[in-house]
Amino acid sequence: MSLPAIGIIGAINECVTLFQWAKSAISSLHSRWSGSQEQSLQDGVLLLESGLQRLRDTLPAMYDLIDEAEWRSHEKSVAKLLPNLKDAVYEAEDLLDEFKWYEMKVQVEVIASQSSFIEFFDTVIQGSFNKLNDVQLRLDHLSRQLENMGLCGVTQHFDKSVRPETTSLPNETKIFGRDEELEQVLGFLNVPTNSKRKRATSSTNASTSASASDQVSNESRISSIPVLSIVGIGGVGKTTLAQHISNHQRVKSHFELIIWVCVSDDFDVKRLAKEVIQSCNGKEATSDNLDALQRALSNHVDKRRLLIVLDDMWDDALKENGQCWKRFCAPFRSVQEGSVMLVTTRCPTVDEGVRTMDPVILEGLEDDVFWNFFKLCAFRSESSYRNPELECIGRKILPKLKGSPLAAKTLGRMLSTDLQASHWNSILQSELWELSQEETDILPALRLSFMYLPFHLKQCFSFCAVYPKDYKFEEGSLAEIWRAEGFVHPQGGATILSTSLQYFEDLVTRSFFQNVVGGYVIHDLMHDMVQKVSEDDCFILRNKSDFDKVPQNVRHLWLYNLQILKAKKCMLENFTQ
Repeated sequence: MSLPAIGIIGAINECVTLFQWAKSAISSLHSRWSGSQEQSLQDGVLLLESGLQRLRDTLPAMYDLIDEAEWRSHEKSVAKLLPNLKDAVYEAEDLLDEFKWYEMKVQVEVIASQSSFIEFFDTVIQGSFNKLNDVQLRLDHLSRQLENMGLCGVTQHFDKSVRPETTSLPNETKIFGRDEELEQVLGFLNVPTNSKRKRATSSTNASTSASASDQVSNESRISSIPVLSIVGIGGVGKTTLAQHISNHQRVKSHFELIIWVCVSDDFDVKRLAKEVIQSCNGKEATSDNLDALQRALSNHVDKRRLLIVLDDMWDDALKENGQCWKRFCAPFRSVQEGSVMLVTTRCPTVDEGVRTMDPVILEGLEDDVFWNFFKLCAFRSESSYRNPELECIGRKILPKLKGSPLAAKTLGRMLSTDLQASHWNSILQSELWELSQEETDILPALRLSFMYLPFHLKQCFSFCAVYPKDYKFEEGSLAEIWRAEGFVHPQGGATILSTSLQYFEDLVTRSFFQNVVGGYVIHDLMHDMVQKVSEDDCFILRNKSDFDKVPQNVRHLWLYNLQILKAKKCMLENFTQ
């Protein structure tokens, strides 16, 4: 059961006291009501109590449904219903908060007058029950629609249209600004500067004794294959760098065999073993027996110096406390000395769990190199001198992209469709998250990281969309807000304070926050992504013209300047009308 579900059930259980008090209050004051009034009140309490119990049974499934819908939100039909489902769940949570408030009020007001009872029954029993019934009907309706779309029990894996399978052949003929990282990886791989492949033994004398041969054979084997990681956020060029390494002439000359496997978020040992075997001999492995597959794989790689690239690895690789990863690596103990496994990942936890040497960290491209790459994306060439006006606009757009090659491709494609200054200026003036993007563009690529978060961390991070870019977060302060919003649900003996701080630390280790002097910030592109994810829930009012853009069901607002604060009263009046 998810943590939010546990919290909701706890909140509803706390309301039991409220209903016990209501029933006893009606009985103790029976002389003040007529028989029909007393029965009506008792019936109202029972209806409200049963309605809350039904909500207790419904909400946990709604949290699971939201989580499943997140994985399918690239489908228009699901994306259309997801904000409505979230809004209905938020409304249910607000009702629970209302009941909890009355429960605490009852505990405080030991002595209650007849007028306060009448106020309580009019407000809670009648008014709240009607709202509760409406919310329940809405939840039932939305869940049926989503389940009819096949969401119930969906296996949470990336759709191929969202995360296409990669190959060892580079999509880009030229790599920009990665010469230093390329040489760094070649150094880790111990690739010689000459093109001749080194063998395990330079020569073999016919008179060499059997014992000597055995010694050479044993020395060529390794206890575990070295693992090198290339780490960076989505869209920074990890796969592209790995592709160019795999196709580098020095690398191809050094390794007897180069194997490329697109792992993605489905770390299935049998599937991966079959793909490696097929790369070795060109034939599809038909067995589904893991022992047979691993023995066959061990024979194929025995005494061979190989480079195996595992592209796009996620936390799924570390399941079963790392035993799954160990099972996958077991057949590679028979490879020749000098073999290496190269892993690309955006998950620092994966890097820490599998690497045996220092990782190669990919950051954004340097400005000069990035400008040349951006020109290639926008103008289809590295030259833009023919249109100095567009070049000027392009240079103003560039800082938004934070050196991300995929972001440059995304904006470059949009710009290249219309080489008019008006079109380019419209993109310059837009926020990146406001622009319509294809599934393989930068924001969908970054959104994969968000999708892979546990649901309780999704709640916490999506709330951060209400803060402006470059906002400096303080760990304890944000953790307190999460607790106040009801996002934190401790388990076991942990306090709610330590749990909320652990949430924050979990997001830091997953690179959703970056540690800077004096606090933490969210990378600009990650901020654009979370604003896209939370566009129906969170909104930043930067100026008065933004009032017309506020989503109908917005939950959180950030007022960016004093002029907006002056207009706050007017805005709230409009919302209540």
